[in-house]
Amino acid sequence: MIHGEQDFRVPYGQGLQLFTALQMQRVPSKLLVFPDEGHWVLKPQNTVLWYNSFLDWVGEWTKKVAVP
Repeated sequence: MIHGEQDFRVPYGQGLQLFTALQMQRVPSKLLVFPDEGHWVLKPQNTVLWYNSFLDWVGEWTKKVAVP
């Protein structure tokens, strides 16, 4: 779960509610929060972290898929 605290499309509280619901249901999940970003992550250093986190997640979950 990646969220910007300045996101006015999806308020920060709703992002936390989703993450909390995932954790309560024991869904493997992580939370990455950008206090200085909105709906789109635009600052270069934050963009790098966003893409690295996303690609790590994709890599983790695609390794678990069995290929016939």
